[in-house]
This record gives sequence, structure tokens and C-alpha cells, in this order.
Amino acid sequence: MSTAENLFDAYHLDYQQLIGSVRTKLELDAQEQQGEQRKATLRRVEIELDEADDIISQLEVEIQGIPASIRSQYTSRLKQAKLDLNRYKKTAKETHAQNNRNYTRFDSTPVSDDPYDERVNERTRLLAGHQTLADGSRRIESSTRLALETEDIGADILRSLRVQREQIENTSHTLNQAETSIDRASGTIQKMIRQMYKQRFIIAGIILVLIVVVILILYFKLFYHRH
Repeated sequence: MSTAENLFDAYHLDYQQLIGSVRTKLELDAQEQQGEQRKATLRRVEIELDEADDIISQLEVEIQGIPASIRSQYTSRLKQAKLDLNRYKKTAKETHAQNNRNYTRFDSTPVSDDPYDERVNERTRLLAGHQTLADGSRRIESSTRLALETEDIGADILRSLRVQREQIENTSHTLNQAETSIDRASGTIQKMIRQMYKQRFIIAGIILVLIVVVILILYFKLFYHRH
């Protein structure tokens, strides 16, 4: 699996966890809560939807690096993620509007100056901030894990390349030895060929001398025979 596929899966997992949290807050928490507690939950939903929107943008980037042969299955996952995000954005907007209407209808009194209410609101904001930090830490850990996995893959590739380089160097050394042996064998063959031609010239010379001798013998034999 390529690095782009790993990153897509990791970001998609973060997205699913965020959407699951949004769904729980909208369908359960916000329906049961009232007042400032419900407002804090809806504010948290808006934050998580913005984070999910950022992850969608990252998924669109990572999908470009996935091989075209398998990109279609990731495209369908991205499309479904966008549909879910838009649906929950619409639900959050409707819930927010409904909460504002209820607040206007039933709570016409000004905001209380009671310090206790302020402490409750501050605690709610701190809890929301703590949750945001926890989610950020989780994503950082996920990114760190992916970086370590990518580093391991890179190290494996470097080791493989090192082994291949050693094999190429050994093959080159073997070829050099074979070339040297071929050069030696070629030199020996050339010497043998020269020696063969030399022997042929010697034999041809001997045959020529023998022919001349035979001719001379026949000549003198015929010449003296006539006289």
C-alpha cells in the first residue's frame, strides 16, 4: 500500500470519529440538554464540523496521489464523506435555529449576573477546550505513527537498494573477470592461428623443395639417359 493510501485511510478514520462525535452531540446530547449547556454543545459541534471540513480538504489532496487503478473506491468514500458532512451541517444549522427560537420564546430574561452561572459557563468552555486539545493530540499521534511507518518503509527501500547495488557490483566484477578471461582466450587462439599459418608455410616450402628436387632428378636422369 502506498503512502497516499495510508494517509487517506488515517485521515478518513479521523473524519469518521469526528462525525461520530457530531452525530452523538446532535442526536442525543443537544436533545436532552437545555440553556447554556446546549449552547456549549452546539458550539462544540460547529468546531468539530470545521475540523471535519479541513479533513475533507486533506482527503481531496491525498486522493490525487493514489494510483488510478484503485482510485475509484477512494473517490466513492470521499463522496460519501462529503454527503455526510453536508447533512450534519444542515442538521446543526437547524438545531441552532431551533435553539435560538426556544431561547427567544421562553427565556426573555436578561443574562444572569450570578457568579455561579459564570463559573458553569467557564467550566463548559474549559471542557470544550480540553476536548479540542485531546482531539488535536490524537491526530498528532496518528500523524506521528504514519510518519514512523513511512520512515520504516523508506529504510526498507534503502536496504533493498543497498542489496541491489551490491549485487550489481558483484555482477560487474564477474563480468570484468569474464572479459579478462575472454581476452586471454582470444590471445591464445590468435597465437594458435599464427602458429598454424607458420606451419602451413613451412610444409608448403618443404613440398615445393621436394617437387623441385624430384624435377631435377627426373631431368638429369632423362638427360643422361639420352647420352
